[in-house]
Amino acid sequence: MKMTKVIALAASAALVGTLAACSTSSDGATDGGGTSKLSLVAYSVAKAGDNAVEKAFAATDAGKGVTWQESYGASGDQSRAVVNGLKADVVHFSVESDVTRLVDAGQVADDWKSGPTKGVLTSSVVAFIVRKGNPKNIQGWDDLVKPGVQIVTPNPGSSGSARWNILAAYGHVIAGGGDDAAATEFLTSVYQNIVALPGSGRDATTAFTSGTGDVLLSYENEAILGRQQGQDYDYVVPDDTLLIQNPGAVTKDADAKAKAFLDYATSAAGQAEYAKVGFRPVVDGVSAQVEGANDPANPFPAPGTLLTIDDDFGGWSAVSKKFFDDNDGIVTKIQAAQGKG
Repeated sequence: MKMTKVIALAASAALVGTLAACSTSSDGATDGGGTSKLSLVAYSVAKAGDNAVEKAFAATDAGKGVTWQESYGASGDQSRAVVNGLKADVVHFSVESDVTRLVDAGQVADDWKSGPTKGVLTSSVVAFIVRKGNPKNIQGWDDLVKPGVQIVTPNPGSSGSARWNILAAYGHVIAGGGDDAAATEFLTSVYQNIVALPGSGRDATTAFTSGTGDVLLSYENEAILGRQQGQDYDYVVPDDTLLIQNPGAVTKDADAKAKAFLDYATSAAGQAEYAKVGFRPVVDGVSAQVEGANDPANPFPAPGTLLTIDDDFGGWSAVSKKFFDDNDGIVTKIQAAQGKG
């Protein structure tokens, strides 16, 4: 996984459509010598990793002269904003369906998944972020439905993180031999303990670190990054969890440098930068010491059971219809019945 100076240009993106939750920023400064200005639109939690890879890319021949305009926010909101006119050369979203929306709109090529990583830019697993010392002793999914346990997870209407979390909870029952009815009942019980549904994965982290809830359902990489940044909490990767695969793509009218960036980001060197802030590598041959991980020398242990969207849920097209359809989705109905969302 594994510029002299970062030439990242901070710019405020026009608020388009549903972009109220979006923030625009860049960590570096421009020296005015850039020849290619790329626009990156991404989900909120990706910022630290994307910025690290931008900096490393700038030190390569292909990355010289590149400046960045960035927009970060809830994945679904970001995807809809690009459809509605927000400029994007590179997109980095939480879930595949947010790229598919751009394919359907004619903005991303049909073959965007044809590369060696099949369109996956970053990877993680669903984890539990808990209070220091884990006072509620939350170790597995069944602990989430115990009386008195207060859960924070983002809203699936806007957040990709939320969708991963929900599917992991549902999949826990299926992996244990239960049927759809039992899994729906379990997910309903999980929802009964949810006390906050923030708009994005990063907003959910902010709510938890500000004192809301006993457990935050989130990306493992978000848990690690928070500890790198001084947050004093623990995190648990349950024995059975879901593999998170975050897609990246370039738009049809993107600057040629955008493809070079995506190629670098999915190389071993680019993946090493992502790994340093907690993402699991999507290519072989990458290793890193990852501060903030439970074991920095072995930061990404294999869970006992690792579910995947394709193998266990039939792919994102089936998932979107079954769980998140505006009228008949399982999650849509649960949230409506409980007045949450």
